[in-house]
Amino acid sequence: MMMTMDWKKLQNGSDIRGVALEGVPGEQVNLTDEVARILGLSFVEWLRRKGAQGELRIAIGTDCRLSGSSLSLAFANGARKAGATVVNCGLASTPAMFMTTVDKELNVAASVMVTASHLPFNRNGLKFFTPKGGLDKGDIATLLDIAEQGAYHQADAVGGYETADFMTRYARHLEDYIRQGVGAAATAEPLKDMHIVVDAGNGDGGFFEQILRNLGADTEGSQFLEPDGRFPNHIPNPEDKKAMQAVCQAVVNSHADLGIIFDTDVDRSAIVDAAGDPINRNALIALIAAVILREHPGSTVVTDSVTSDGLTAFIESRGGKHHRFKRGYKNVINEGIRLNHEGEECWLAIETSGHAALRENYFLDDGAYLVAKLLVDAAKLKAQGKQLQDLIADLRQPVESAEIRLKLTEKDFKAQGARVLADMKDKMAAVPGWSLVSPNYEGIRVSCGNADEQGWLLLRMSLHDPVMPLNIESNVKGGVEVIKGKLHTLGLL
Repeated sequence: MMMTMDWKKLQNGSDIRGVALEGVPGEQVNLTDEVARILGLSFVEWLRRKGAQGELRIAIGTDCRLSGSSLSLAFANGARKAGATVVNCGLASTPAMFMTTVDKELNVAASVMVTASHLPFNRNGLKFFTPKGGLDKGDIATLLDIAEQGAYHQADAVGGYETADFMTRYARHLEDYIRQGVGAAATAEPLKDMHIVVDAGNGDGGFFEQILRNLGADTEGSQFLEPDGRFPNHIPNPEDKKAMQAVCQAVVNSHADLGIIFDTDVDRSAIVDAAGDPINRNALIALIAAVILREHPGSTVVTDSVTSDGLTAFIESRGGKHHRFKRGYKNVINEGIRLNHEGEECWLAIETSGHAALRENYFLDDGAYLVAKLLVDAAKLKAQGKQLQDLIADLRQPVESAEIRLKLTEKDFKAQGARVLADMKDKMAAVPGWSLVSPNYEGIRVSCGNADEQGWLLLRMSLHDPVMPLNIESNVKGGVEVIKGKLHTLGLL
């Protein structure tokens, strides 16, 4: 089996993902216990090559997927065969597993999270962390090369095995953060006047409801808090329509002040206002940007490429700078880190998917930390008779928007996509009233300035799939169709 293993197929950007369970037609299992064991051996080798010396301690956690425990144990066995001591944190969130690497008591050199985020029940994967942050795309490629070549070493003695209840400490950290932010005493209940609903989608985020109760909040109406790797109610994903409808309805039914929804492993989140309207994507970015720019005037806010012009105007109206970059949460986070290293102050890097990384929190995309920070403001606003959504009352949302996914049919789809972009760039630039946006870091972004358009378009390559997503927004009714009509004339649609 191992001789025919396509290790490269397991790479998904800066993560490893694969099919872990039978049950879906056409999807063959390629993330087995044996693969996980070899990845454990290979990760220790990778750490050694990076300079790790002496006794190696590695923390591991899992989300609630059905395959998680088995894969976690197999990985641990591999790492121990390579001489590392494994600290099993059990059911955990992805951000918490990063936090283990900066926790002095645990004293681990690295950590692993077994998760496939919001993907279907039969999938699983692994995310890797050191105190410097998550491994990058190149690191994952090297790790898989080690596995493929069998270029790892087994130690003379098997490493140790420990368990740790790190999630309890992590939750207490968030609880304390909210109390301190509001200016409350260590045992106070600063959210006692608030009614907040949590929808965990049967993922790992149910622990946050207990945090809210400890802080005095009324959490009646919270739902799907129990971890269940079959995800029987809806996919734990703030971008999923069914999931968002579920939490919106729960807020309305409960007459709550706020709703909170997490993805499976809690590195993403979104919120819902008292009217049952989602604060997601551009609105969520604007909300946290408003808080950050009050605390750090003049900060650059890094986002992915599909954010709206209205968001740019919002950030600039508060003295900030909007820096659009490539899609992909690691791309966005790394760009924020790069800007700081080069002397451009950046306190927020956030993707429309809900991955939000704050400089004050290790540039870690932590959905629970994001919500905790917003709850501090929510509590303060509540005392003034106001609500969170009041912070973004002047955010201009597009009148219309659309995303069209254009399929690439050639075997070398990346080359085909590059040809399409080169061809379309010149054609789009020649359309009266259209202008290419610069700087632009991904695909082609065009400002469509005619009176019947008043919008923009972005044509880009998908990060991984043979698809070219086309995003269109307009500030006038019928504008999207006008833009689409011109693209049809150009031969794109």
